[in-house]
Amino acid sequence: MEKRAFLKTTSATVIGSLLTPLISCNTPQEQQTVSQEARKNWAGNLTYSTDQLYEPASVEEAQEMVKSLDKVKALGTRHCFNNIADSKVNQLSLQKLTQISIDEDANTVTVDAGVNYGLLSPYLHERGYALHNLASLPHISVAGACATATHGSGVNNGNLPSAVKAIEFISANGELVKLSREADGDKFNGAVVNLGALGVVTHLTLDIQPTFKMRQEVYLSLPVAQLEEHFDEIMSAGYSVSLFTDWKTDQVNQVWIKRKVDDTKGDAEAEFYGARLADRDVHPIIEISAENCTQQMGIAGPWYERMPHFRMDFTPSSGTELQAEYFVPRQHAVAAFQAVQTLKDQIAPLLMISEIRTIAADDFWMSPCYQQDSVAFHFTCEQDWENLQHLLPKIEEALQPYGVRPHWGKMFTMSPDRLASLYPKLTEFRNLVKEYDPQGKFSNAYLQRNILV
Repeated sequence: MEKRAFLKTTSATVIGSLLTPLISCNTPQEQQTVSQEARKNWAGNLTYSTDQLYEPASVEEAQEMVKSLDKVKALGTRHCFNNIADSKVNQLSLQKLTQISIDEDANTVTVDAGVNYGLLSPYLHERGYALHNLASLPHISVAGACATATHGSGVNNGNLPSAVKAIEFISANGELVKLSREADGDKFNGAVVNLGALGVVTHLTLDIQPTFKMRQEVYLSLPVAQLEEHFDEIMSAGYSVSLFTDWKTDQVNQVWIKRKVDDTKGDAEAEFYGARLADRDVHPIIEISAENCTQQMGIAGPWYERMPHFRMDFTPSSGTELQAEYFVPRQHAVAAFQAVQTLKDQIAPLLMISEIRTIAADDFWMSPCYQQDSVAFHFTCEQDWENLQHLLPKIEEALQPYGVRPHWGKMFTMSPDRLASLYPKLTEFRNLVKEYDPQGKFSNAYLQRNILV
């Protein structure tokens, strides 16, 4: 794929379903559908292993389907690059369920599992509210993002699931399970980042706050020496800060700084630790048009139109790429950066762009940021798994001394034993899975290899 095709869009709708419509019938068996074409994930690198897809119109229908099926996996907006949501038997999508309800007294919002951030964010803003964080792409589902510990950026900002106050899911016997931060303590911490192993999430309740405006500036050509000497200061320069680099030179290509308007005074400085202020909107890959990127140049706008990198009114139809991402404790950020840099000649031929972000610690058992402030090294690569599967072990080995953990929804090659050593609450999580899914109804090849071994 040529870089100029990266994240090109063909649709302006945010809410539309990505799934083949199903025929409305009376029983789960009659509601099966066989796609005319093989169904793939968003990136197109994975063809799902079943043509049996269910799309209930209510939670009650979903409960009946889960109860009657021997094996089933929940399917979200299909933005994972690996087989975490795959099934050889049945998949179930709640994309038809898109209700949103705000509790002004509790400062929370409850969303159905079919809601994505592109739908939720403007809904909240129009009513005077905001979320604390968003990912780079707003088109992912809230339930799927939280289940895989997907994140945004900011030294003081937890990942997306850190906003979750309560969760509801359908367990293997078809019953609804409700857990909350206040009432269920540690079990709640085990259930939020659930990797699809506990059941089918139906609702999430999230903390919200008063809406706010943001601005963002981009700086070009940050000297690596400055990054190594001032990493914490650079990453703390805004509410959210992202670095983009191709690892080819002794400079970081771009620094994206997103600030709350209330936190900024006057015009942006022309220089930032040796990097120069961009004089136009730019794409993370500088050669590509910035038309699909959120507005820059210090122009203030609603939080949800600045916090993501890409605009909500442009829905990528596909992303012909592969992504990998690795988390290390933030105190090792510079050493980890230097370790990756030693591989730059091997990374460059496959890389489209790399992003570096910070994320605050959380208490979710299976989160890569579990009880550690983290820095994430993200790699967007050409869709060349044959060669990438030889590169990723080298990156993983270079970062191993720093306790590296992979993003659960992206490409990685770590062994199950290595993964097990990284998660101190893994045994408790396995026990939680047995409690809600004793017969393995929601298990699949991904869980069997990486989690339930």
